[in-house]
Amino acid sequence: MKTSRDRELDDPYLDELKNEFRQYSYELKKLKQKFLKTNSVSDQSKIIKKMDIISTKMENNQKQSTKVTKSRLKEMKKTRKK
Repeated sequence: MKTSRDRELDDPYLDELKNEFRQYSYELKKLKQKFLKTNSVSDQSKIIKKMDIISTKMENNQKQSTKVTKSRLKEMKKTRKK
Protein backbone atom coordinates (compact mmCIF):
# COMPACT_ATOMS: atom_id res chain seq x y z
CA MET A 1 0.00 0.00 0.00
CA LYS A 2 1.35 3.40 -0.95
CA THR A 3 1.48 6.10 1.65
CA SER A 4 0.81 9.75 0.90
CA ARG A 5 4.56 10.35 0.88
CA ASP A 6 5.04 7.70 -1.81
CA ARG A 7 2.37 9.33 -3.97
CA GLU A 8 4.04 12.65 -3.39
CA LEU A 9 7.26 11.29 -4.85
CA ASP A 10 5.44 10.26 -8.01
CA ASP A 11 4.56 13.86 -8.84
CA PRO A 12 6.43 14.87 -12.02
CA TYR A 13 6.58 18.55 -11.13
CA LEU A 14 8.00 17.87 -7.67
CA ASP A 15 10.53 15.50 -9.23
CA GLU A 16 11.54 18.25 -11.61
CA LEU A 17 12.01 20.68 -8.71
CA LYS A 18 14.13 18.13 -6.84
CA ASN A 19 16.31 17.59 -9.89
CA GLU A 20 16.77 21.34 -10.31
CA PHE A 21 17.78 21.60 -6.66
CA ARG A 22 20.35 18.83 -7.10
CA GLN A 23 21.75 20.63 -10.13
CA TYR A 24 22.05 23.88 -8.18
CA SER A 25 23.87 22.02 -5.40
CA TYR A 26 26.28 20.54 -7.91
CA GLU A 27 26.92 23.98 -9.43
CA LEU A 28 27.62 25.42 -5.98
CA LYS A 29 30.15 22.68 -5.25
CA LYS A 30 31.95 23.40 -8.50
CA LEU A 31 31.98 27.13 -7.84
CA LYS A 32 33.29 26.56 -4.34
CA GLN A 33 36.18 24.51 -5.71
CA LYS A 34 36.88 27.18 -8.29
CA PHE A 35 36.72 29.86 -5.61
CA LEU A 36 39.23 28.05 -3.40
CA LYS A 37 41.66 27.57 -6.29
CA THR A 38 41.76 31.16 -7.48
CA ASN A 39 43.76 33.95 -5.90
CA SER A 40 42.34 36.70 -8.05
CA VAL A 41 40.09 39.01 -6.08
CA SER A 42 38.07 39.94 -9.17
CA ASP A 43 37.52 36.28 -10.05
CA GLN A 44 36.51 35.53 -6.47
CA SER A 45 34.05 38.40 -6.59
CA LYS A 46 32.49 37.04 -9.79
CA ILE A 47 32.25 33.58 -8.29
CA ILE A 48 30.59 34.92 -5.15
CA LYS A 49 28.00 36.72 -7.28
CA LYS A 50 27.28 33.50 -9.19
CA MET A 51 26.98 31.59 -5.92
CA ASP A 52 24.59 34.19 -4.59
CA ILE A 53 22.41 33.91 -7.71
CA ILE A 54 22.34 30.13 -7.44
CA SER A 55 21.51 30.20 -3.74
CA THR A 56 18.60 32.55 -4.49
CA LYS A 57 17.38 30.12 -7.14
CA MET A 58 17.66 27.29 -4.63
CA GLU A 59 15.66 29.25 -2.10
CA ASN A 60 12.92 29.96 -4.65
CA ASN A 61 12.95 26.32 -5.67
CA GLN A 62 12.38 25.25 -2.06
CA LYS A 63 9.56 27.75 -1.62
CA GLN A 64 7.87 26.49 -4.78
CA SER A 65 8.36 22.89 -3.71
CA THR A 66 6.72 23.63 -0.35
CA LYS A 67 3.77 25.34 -2.04
CA VAL A 68 3.28 22.47 -4.46
CA THR A 69 3.55 19.86 -1.72
CA LYS A 70 0.94 21.65 0.40
CA SER A 71 -1.33 21.96 -2.62
CA ARG A 72 -0.95 18.28 -3.50
CA LEU A 73 -1.72 17.27 0.09
CA LYS A 74 -4.87 19.41 0.04
CA GLU A 75 -5.94 17.77 -3.21
CA MET A 76 -5.35 14.32 -1.75
CA LYS A 77 -7.43 15.14 1.33
CA LYS A 78 -10.29 16.38 -0.86
CA THR A 79 -10.29 13.24 -2.97
CA ARG A 80 -10.31 11.03 0.14
CA LYS A 81 -13.38 12.79 1.52
CA LYS A 82 -15.37 12.16 -1.67
